[in-house]
Amino acid sequence: MNLRKNKLEKYQEIERSIITTYRSRLWSKFTKAIKDYKLVNENDKICVCISGGKDSMLLAKLFEELHKHSNINFEVIYLVMNPGYNKVNLDLIKHNLKYLNINAEIVNTDIFSVTDNAGGSPCYLCARMRRGALYRLAQERGCNKIALGHHFDDVIETTLLNILNAGSFQTMLPKLHSDNFENMELIRPMYLIREKDIIAWKEACELEFIRCACRMTESVENELEHDLNSKRHETKQLIKSLIKYNDNVEKNIFKSASNVNLDKVLGYKKGKNTYSFLDNYDN
Repeated sequence: MNLRKNKLEKYQEIERSIITTYRSRLWSKFTKAIKDYKLVNENDKICVCISGGKDSMLLAKLFEELHKHSNINFEVIYLVMNPGYNKVNLDLIKHNLKYLNINAEIVNTDIFSVTDNAGGSPCYLCARMRRGALYRLAQERGCNKIALGHHFDDVIETTLLNILNAGSFQTMLPKLHSDNFENMELIRPMYLIREKDIIAWKEACELEFIRCACRMTESVENELEHDLNSKRHETKQLIKSLIKYNDNVEKNIFKSASNVNLDKVLGYKKGKNTYSFLDNYDN
């Protein structure tokens, strides 16, 4: 009698690593964000949006595990919105979907072509068009939520970016209602997961993913130049330098967004209204 266990397929080993080796760093933080921020509810139909990068591919695997083990009754679909990737990047995405056993639909669009000819700020326009396309495609498939792969580091970088470049204190929220698509929400279940832990998982599993992959960064040289000149890259480097000043800088930036004392600020906005500390100063 052969008592030897059947050898796991590679994708099964990767799935297992998420809930074993990386349980505390990935799985537990994923489920904590879902619970703390009420991201997944009964009868939700969630569209997990896969760009092809490490974050969204991990998000897809996390949702697969959640769907298998959760007591919440919800549906999930996986969608790759192809904005016009070149053949090399699109082939890599298809390879990874097959390798990781992710059953995703690929929908082709011409977003890159549109933004190439638009002038102005192509990155900003591209991001807005991609977000709108994801909402529309998800809604057409009966979904009420889209899930994106933003993580803890994205959150704190966004907070600092707004302070330093826009003179505004606002952060990237774990969920929000769409302004343009009725009854649609955006959720960010990897909100508490550190980027370094995503990279550790990727490298341990020997996975290779695309990065930005837009036409501005299709060559290694252009991608490096784009990264080095971006405000987000500068902010990432700034945070690294601040850690030398205080080991808790990252945690404190994150915490600051839930620890705002309105009695100690000059003013704030709520919806379309603006308020000043002078409004109630003499009351």
